[in-house]
Amino acid sequence: MPGPYVVPVQGDAELPKEVDVVVIGGGIIGTSTSLELAERGMRVALCEKGGIGHEQSSRNWGWVRISRRDPREVPLMAEALRIWADLDRRTGRDTGYKRAGIVFTCADDRAYAEHERWNENLEGYQLESRMLSAKDFREKYPGSDMKLAGALYTAADGRAEPQKAAPAIAEAARDKGAHILTECAVRGLQLSGGRVSGVVTERGEIACKSVVLAGGAWSSLFLGNNGLDLPQLKVMNSVMRTKPLEGGPEEAIWSSGFAIRKRQDGGYTIANGFQNIVDIVPASFRYATKFLPALMHEWRSLSFRFGGRFYDEYRIPRRWELDEPSPFEYHRVLDPIPSKAMAESALVKLKKAFPVFERAEITQRWAGLIDVTPDAVPVIDALDAIPGFHVATGFSGHGFGIGPAAGRLMADIVTDREPVVDRKAFRFGRFSDGSKIELISGF
Repeated sequence: MPGPYVVPVQGDAELPKEVDVVVIGGGIIGTSTSLELAERGMRVALCEKGGIGHEQSSRNWGWVRISRRDPREVPLMAEALRIWADLDRRTGRDTGYKRAGIVFTCADDRAYAEHERWNENLEGYQLESRMLSAKDFREKYPGSDMKLAGALYTAADGRAEPQKAAPAIAEAARDKGAHILTECAVRGLQLSGGRVSGVVTERGEIACKSVVLAGGAWSSLFLGNNGLDLPQLKVMNSVMRTKPLEGGPEEAIWSSGFAIRKRQDGGYTIANGFQNIVDIVPASFRYATKFLPALMHEWRSLSFRFGGRFYDEYRIPRRWELDEPSPFEYHRVLDPIPSKAMAESALVKLKKAFPVFERAEITQRWAGLIDVTPDAVPVIDALDAIPGFHVATGFSGHGFGIGPAAGRLMADIVTDREPVVDRKAFRFGRFSDGSKIELISGF
């Protein structure tokens, strides 16, 4: 896997015959859900078709942020910040988490006003977040050559290491009794009387009363084989990392040309802060109407291309039987080729803004496929059509930071507890019940 090196998690050798809950997907959402459930005394089996954290959960920027989120996510992210602060102690492992702050730059007065209005969403949360004037920014970063109207600075935000977090949470779930099964794709659900009674994996059957699908970019395909439709597409972002570099910013910084995050080893993760690639695939046409508002809202930041991925996805079966290999067994890891042009563009702009990066040595590049929904808000819900079936997916590039809280909310739903936040915004049916698809300013 040319992508980032992920702390290895050795999967269990034996398949349990019966558990209370099967969680499908070993990213940060699935591992967090598993840990929450195991801590509540539930018997859990976490099934991952590849390795723990090998897709977008290890390929993201590593930001743990409440700043500039869709307001519908803010209450859940506030819970996530509380969880992250205690996660190393709770798991007994290093996730690389540090409360270091995040800065969103404002190129002009209009952007400054937009960020200032957004910051009102944090009123009542007792989180340190404020606007910086152009003078404040220059004083905070005397080595920067950026010409700005100011910036939004949220000191309550932080960072963590994507290559460490999901593995640490998975191992902690195992400490609490969860079965961690890697190279173990789930082919589909078993039903009795219309409700979940188990799953069929490539290694055999597991009886259970509840299933949580946390399959990231694969979720729509899995749901479709069960007669359920989730509008979900993929967006590709390219990332690179540097060797350790002295003198760079401590805070993560976003601008229209670049995004940076200091790494635990002293290097930096660098990405394009604005541009993403969207491959035209068969699902693009299937969900075109539902994604039209998103296209109109975000078209400046999207580069569309038609190529090999269209045919790759065209060849993937949309229906299969449970006694035959599923598509997940032929596609263990989504590992796209990064866009060198986009990454280099970000590096050029970064060097101009912060000359210290003239000394940066690039040591690795990778890309990740981000699963997105039409309103860029995740689905975290129980599915009425199949009692016992739940889904947590579609985090639209916001999943890493919010993941531990999403796992807590999902566990609340599965165990029928009072949810940690109002779950209405995350309901599955909003894309089919006539609700207006609304994109709210954020990133």
